[in-house]
Formats: sequence, C-alpha cells, structure tokens
Amino acid sequence: MLHYDKDDNGIVTLTLDMPDRSANVWNQASMDAFSDAMEKAAADESCTGIVIASAKKVFLAGADLDALKAMAFGEKNAEALNETVGALSVLLRRLETCGKPVAAAIEGAALGGGFELALACHHRVVGDDPRIQLGMPEAQLGLLPGAGGTQRLPRLIGVQAAMPLLMEGKQVDPAKALQLGMIHAVVPMGETVAAAKKWVAENPTAVQPWDVKGFKVPGGGSDDPKVLNTFMVATAMLNAKTYKNYPAGQAIASCLFEGLRTTLDAGLLVEKRYFLKLLLDPVAGAMIRTMFLSLQDANKLVRRPEGIEKKAPKKLGVLGGGLMGSGIAFVAAKKGIDVVVIDVSEEKAANAVAYATERLDKAIARKRGTEEKKAATLARITPTTDYAALADCDLVIEAVFEDRDVKAAVTRAADKVLGDDALIGSNTSTLPITGLAKASSRPANFIGLHFFSPVEKMPLVEVIVAEQTSDRTLAWALDAVQALGKTPIVVNDSRGFYTSRVFGTYITEGSAMLSEGIAPALIENAGKMSGMPMPPLALADEVGLALMYQVGVQTKKDLGDAAPHNPSQDVLEVLVAQQDRAGKRSKRGFYDYGEAGKALWSGLAEHFPPKAEQPTAQDLIERFLYAQCVEAARCMDAGVVRAVEDADVGAILGWGFAPYTGGPLSYIDRIGAAAFVKRADELAAAYGDRFSPPPLLREMAEEGRGFYA
Repeated sequence: MLHYDKDDNGIVTLTLDMPDRSANVWNQASMDAFSDAMEKAAADESCTGIVIASAKKVFLAGADLDALKAMAFGEKNAEALNETVGALSVLLRRLETCGKPVAAAIEGAALGGGFELALACHHRVVGDDPRIQLGMPEAQLGLLPGAGGTQRLPRLIGVQAAMPLLMEGKQVDPAKALQLGMIHAVVPMGETVAAAKKWVAENPTAVQPWDVKGFKVPGGGSDDPKVLNTFMVATAMLNAKTYKNYPAGQAIASCLFEGLRTTLDAGLLVEKRYFLKLLLDPVAGAMIRTMFLSLQDANKLVRRPEGIEKKAPKKLGVLGGGLMGSGIAFVAAKKGIDVVVIDVSEEKAANAVAYATERLDKAIARKRGTEEKKAATLARITPTTDYAALADCDLVIEAVFEDRDVKAAVTRAADKVLGDDALIGSNTSTLPITGLAKASSRPANFIGLHFFSPVEKMPLVEVIVAEQTSDRTLAWALDAVQALGKTPIVVNDSRGFYTSRVFGTYITEGSAMLSEGIAPALIENAGKMSGMPMPPLALADEVGLALMYQVGVQTKKDLGDAAPHNPSQDVLEVLVAQQDRAGKRSKRGFYDYGEAGKALWSGLAEHFPPKAEQPTAQDLIERFLYAQCVEAARCMDAGVVRAVEDADVGAILGWGFAPYTGGPLSYIDRIGAAAFVKRADELAAAYGDRFSPPPLLREMAEEGRGFYA
C-alpha cells in the first residue's frame, strides 16, 4: 500500500503506492496500512518528521469505488452508520497531532479525501503543473467532505474563500491554490519531496494553526458580523440557485456555521453528524450511482461489444460546416485528430476554421491556451468541397440539415470514396438511422452519433444502433467517441431515439400548460424549481420553434393518423405558422429578445389567456418530472435504451434532467413503482394519455421491484 523510507536525517517518507491501481484511494486496507506506518513513525524517537508522497500520477483521488458503492447502496441505519462513518476523520486528526512535523509532497491530483489528507499535514508543497487539480468535489455527488474538510479549510483560508470551494465542489490548479492559501509552496515537478523534507527539517515543532492557543479564524468566525452576512447571502444564493433540491449545500453551510463556533474536535463531530444525514438522504445515493459509478462505466465503454480490436480514428470527415459540424471538427482537432470538413462551398466549409479560431482566441485571452496550440489545432482542420479528401478517413460524421434527401445525397457522395472499413455516422437528433442507412452501400458500417450543442461543452454522445449496424461498427464508434473525450450511451434505433424523445416531453408539457391557461411566468418558475437547467418556454426558444414545428409536421406526414397527439403542436401552429415567431435566433419566440435582454412576449396573454384560478408550483413541478419519467420508462419498455444506467446518465448529461434525482429511472425507484403508477394514472386521467404508465411499470408495481433492484 505504501513505502516506508527513513533517510539519514531521520525524515520518514511515506509513499502511497496502492498495487494494481492507477490512482491511490482511501479504503479500509489503505487506511489500515497508513495508520500502521504513521504510528510506527510517531513511536520512533529517531524520526524527525514525516513526508507524504505518491508513486502514482494521482496523489490520492478520494474514496474508492467499493466505498462509494457502500455509501450509495449500503445500510441506511443511522446507528449502524454512526459506528463506521468518520474513521478517516479520526485517522487524519491523529496524523496532525502525532508529535512530528508532517508535510505533503503533491505531484498529482489531490481530490476529496486526498486533499483532506493534505489539509491534515502541517505543510503542503505542490508541483508546478497546471493540470494538477486540488479540491473537494463531494458536493457534486450530494455529499460533503467527511474527513475534516469543512472544518480545516475555513480555518485555513477563511469562510468567504472556503464557501465556494466546499459548497460548489470547485477544483483549482496549484497557482490558484497558492493564491488562496490552500497550499504553502509551488515548486518544479520532481522537487516536491526535497522541498517538503527541507521544511520538515527546519520546523521540528510544527503544529496546526487551529491547535495553537488563541487561534482565530482568518477573516472572522461565525459570530463576526461580516461573516454572518456572508452566511445570509450564501444561503439566499444557494436557495435561489438550487430551490432546496440539493441538501449538501445547506449541510456544508451548517457545518461551517456551527463547527467554527467551537474547537476543531467538536467541529469534526458536527461534520460527521451532517455527513450521516446526507448519507441517509436519497439524493446522495442517486447522485453517487449516476454521476460517479454509472458515468465512470460509460466512459470505460462497458457497453462495447467484446472481442473486437480497439480502433480510434486517426482522420475524421465531417459533412457540413454548420454549427454542429464545426463543433465536432473543433473537438476532434483539439484532441489531435485530423479533420476534413466538406460543404457545398469553400466559404461554408471554412466556417469550421472560423468557429475553432474564435474559441481558441477566447481560450488564449483567458490564459487557457497559447498561440502555438492554436496554430497546431487549426492546422488539423481542412475545409474543402472535394469529397475525394475523405478517402483515407476512418469515420465520417454527417452533420447537415435535418432533411432526409439532403442527408441521403451527402451520404452517397461520401460512400463512393471511403475505404471498406470506414464508418459513417449521422448526427441526426430525430430521424431513424435505419432509414438514413439506406442511402449507403454499407449499412452495416452506418450508425447514429447524436452530439449535443454546443459540442465542445456538452459531454454526451448518443450512439444509435440501426437494424443492420454491425458489432464492429458499434465498437469502433464507441472508440471514436472516447477518443473525442465524450461520454457515450448506447440506444437502439427509433423515432427520436431516447434523448430527443424524452427531452421533448418537458417542452411539450410547458406548451400544454400554456394552452390550458396557466400563466407563463408560473410555468417558467416551476420548470426551474423542478431542477431543470432552463425553464421550458425559454428552452423551446433556444432549440428553435420553427425546427420543432417542422419536426412535428414531418412526423404527422410520416405516420399519418398513427402519429401521437402532441399538445405543443397547436401552440407552435400559433407562434410559428400564424405569428412568424421562430425562436431565439429570430429574436421572436415565446420571448422577445432585445438589447435590454429578454421578456415573455406580451401577445401570449391574447392567444392563451390565463385562467382565473392557477395551480400551485408543486403541481406543475410534478407534471414536468412525471412526463419525462413516464417517457423514459416507455423507452425502457420498448427496448430503445439498452441499460438502465445509460438512461439516467443520458438524461442528466444530455438534456439536464434534474441531477439531484439521479435520473428519471432513479426517480421512479425513489418514489416506488406502485406509488409512481398510481399517481401517473391520476395525471393521465386529468391531462391525457401522455402520463399513462407503460406495461413495464405496471409489472414492476405488481412485483414490487425497481429498475436498479
């Protein structure tokens, strides 16, 4: 687990080096080994101090997978948890009071429990590498730092500086950490151990500042008027941003407020109490499962067919220099992949270069890029009208307008010049892949690759398997997604696939509410309160009302009387067809967009007059969540989504489904299938069949099982 080395000056270096792991983590075995080594050094009279280092690229990444699984799915008995939780906190307190000076030599990421270890050291030296990340991101998983992080960090840098790092889970590089006072020194990589040893030798009686008599929190403690005001403002901002959906933020604020009024030892007990409270809350378990465990599995390509050699693309073709095509080209070029961008004119193809240039210039302005990196990235993008340039591409991604004929034309043109093993992926968001594949002479090599906008910021790619898509194509497509630094989920072909199909229900429900006479402002506020990143009417404007209207018209044309009733289509008919309000790009949609900002269109009241009696916000929140959950369950019932985990990961990463729920299927499990079905039936009776649960949910309700059970 670690190496124990004592030099001629009596300084013991404990080098973390867990076997068969790429990163050091905290688990029972590593805690036991660390405890034994620490006690050995503390009891050794010839030991003059301790330096903690790592033999791996990561200093220490926090709790390990099994520990996180235990948190998410383990026993939820408060008394039992009270006996086991807090062991690391006790260990780190013993470390900082062991009677020896302790320094951390950090040359890799120190996150969560890893940075809490560093905080328990008297001195922290970090290598000068901006890629190193330091911080405690537990809040992003619905938890709080449970090994002293909420108590040591504010005592070190003050409440105001510590709050965003703890409550938002922000991570910083060494330079920023030094500026904030989180660490003591930044030295060249490879020199951290020497620097740490030097400090230990010069400070034989080191103690933590909070263990010195008369210690005061920098900037004031909880009773200081300025700090009290900080708590008031932070709490108000937290509630305004999260609508109390995320208990971790409030728990961290409580740890700070209560813990800083007393000693560190008492503060650690306060922290343990709130940590236990979060473990018992379903939010933490759902977020850990989806945002860590399932996300990690997706990034490891656990849905990849076995027995097929790995093949990441060396050269990528992109058909279409529009917003999506340019975004895909930019992401690929940044990852070191050569890209050919094809469009009907040199000027349109060159949009991809302009797109990349603009974003690279912004990165340079923010000191997150260099002119050299910019030049290298741009050199990898080749705009042209000549399809022959695609001849040696491993993968071509079609990203043209959502029109079958246009997509078929560019697919046939690319098909003629590509090698036998090359793949063609369509970046459609709604059109069935099996139908699009008919334009190709190699349907087994055809697959859907649904990126999200803006491509460089959105992490998800929905990989859609058509009827004739081969396992090799799926495997290599997943390799390509991974090479682009994106997270894939795998779904089977159907109209709207998974993400577009379920995401659309949120916007549809907002439009349905408007047509019922519910006030637009109430609709928008309820959407935000449900945990969605944007309210439904504003989001519809972002997507484009004209595009949504066109998709509805095309669906009706394709399916005729079999097309399901979409209550938003009547609203879109008024706004798009009658009022020429196409959405945000036209500056006219549900909102008017002017220089002063945006405001709900005053004409909505004329076309959709609000009724006298309005529902409660909670009623609307429930409708928003149930509409999406029912449709997600339908996708599972129909076999559209291949894995429960992908459904939840895709929902959160793809369209921002309320992360605190862990995803729509986790949310159903939290309520319980029987209770969910009962309420969904009530909503269906009141608002329409769109809320009617599929057979799968009814079976689950009868059998008393869940998606994850």
